[in-house]
Amino acid sequence: MRVVISRGLLEQIVALAADSADEICGLLLGQEGRIEAIASAANVASDPARHFELDPAVLIAAHRAARSGGPAVLGHYHSHPSGVAAPSATDAACAAPDGSLWMILGGGEVTLWRAGPDTAVNVHFTKVQLDRR
Repeated sequence: MRVVISRGLLEQIVALAADSADEICGLLLGQEGRIEAIASAANVASDPARHFELDPAVLIAAHRAARSGGPAVLGHYHSHPSGVAAPSATDAACAAPDGSLWMILGGGEVTLWRAGPDTAVNVHFTKVQLDRR
């Protein structure tokens, strides 16, 4: 699978991560196979230096907008400021096997993953090709 994102939009996400020592997070919006916009969200986790939790108000607003004809919520992005651009054990424990996209920034890289079913209770992340245009 391949997902397209504009270089400008990707640069915006990278800049947000570079400006914070904490994990940053937000939503990926668009249509199947194409990230067309983002919705930055506050990280409301109790320990934002090591974990992320999207501000629920941003998530609810994005889903309402999608139901009213706006872009679909494809997934989210977050950073690993002192880690690698791959799903962590914490990511796997918190993820749902719902097919959503997980963009992860870390170690100077940006990667994209799809969260899918592994077993009845576990998530398997499959790497997705990110096509920067």
